[in-house]
Amino acid sequence: MSKQINDIKTDPVISRLLERMPDKVSDSFSEEQLAHLRNAIGAREWGRHKVDLRGTVKFFKWRYYYVVLAGRNRRTLSEKELRMAVLMNAFLITSFVSFSILLGLVVLYLIKSALGINLIEGWSLGLWSWFKANVLS
Repeated sequence: MSKQINDIKTDPVISRLLERMPDKVSDSFSEEQLAHLRNAIGAREWGRHKVDLRGTVKFFKWRYYYVVLAGRNRRTLSEKELRMAVLMNAFLITSFVSFSILLGLVVLYLIKSALGINLIEGWSLGLWSWFKANVLS
């Protein structure tokens, strides 16, 4: 029985709960009480997402499910998850800055072309011609 209580005490939800209590109180819970606490708390945690999309898609004879959850992160991250989060943030920021610079250069090129300024005589990207033909007409 002691092994089972220790097993449920290693559950992340239960261990976070027990860490917030004095040792005398946390040691007083039985295995059954901890299991019921886990069910009650675990059911509540999954319901707190700003975005909660769930569904199924049929593909030939198989059905696949999808779940998209998004919201404030309340978990403590492991070292590996922290490294991955830093890499993802760096990638997203780099992508955003690169896209913004590219968009800015295109806008500047279009303004330059609209004003009739040629930086290199007889050479063009063809962007202004495409823009006049497809967007302005």
